[in-house]
Amino acid sequence: MSPKSNPFLRGYRNLSIDRSVCITYEDDCPPIWRPLHPSQAHLPDDQVALFPCVFSNDFALITEGQDIPNDLEAQSQTEGVVRTVVYAVSGGDFGQPVHVGDTYSAEAAREVVRRLSFETGFYSRCWEISSTHLTPEAGRFLAELADIATPSGFLFVAFRIPYSPAIGVKLIATPWTDANLQHVEGISTNQLRQEHRAKGMPESLVEVLHLAALADVRMLVFDADARILQGLTVFGDE
Repeated sequence: MSPKSNPFLRGYRNLSIDRSVCITYEDDCPPIWRPLHPSQAHLPDDQVALFPCVFSNDFALITEGQDIPNDLEAQSQTEGVVRTVVYAVSGGDFGQPVHVGDTYSAEAAREVVRRLSFETGFYSRCWEISSTHLTPEAGRFLAELADIATPSGFLFVAFRIPYSPAIGVKLIATPWTDANLQHVEGISTNQLRQEHRAKGMPESLVEVLHLAALADVRMLVFDADARILQGLTVFGDE
């Protein structure tokens, strides 16, 4: 199954912040955006915004109050004025880069990244979904595991929730990617999947657990009264 069809995936990955400047030049030309040259990356925003500059296809250089080496000046022949400083937040979406949005201060950009990040491990890693995403056979298999000591090679622990028919699963060593599993357990995702099947795990349970673990879910609860997760196969009525 491709990453785009994994309904457990949320948020963007590898969020980053890039500072650029919005430059106007010549009356009939639209604004353009350029990063500052690394030699001027230390300049604070108040020494950049509204200052004259020169720019090339790759970078901009503030001219007022700055010493510019001749070789860099030769590469930047077009003159303009920096109208504002922009902090662009970018991320990865299923392996593809995506522009999330622009802010106008480093502090605001960091706050956007903090709110969008799913890397703290304290939230957004616990899911409650309908038990109809499992076949009756898979539901019985999981319930039996919850009543015994789940084999360690499964990389999850099943448990019952007191005073409830719901069954919980604590996933271990997530995310279940080839890189992480190789580092932690010395196996691939395909090997783990085959190990689960070899131990008699029904396919619907294999599929749901592997999708959840790939998305770095740590706690997964199956409850007949919980909502159906759009994108997951449903077996029987809700």
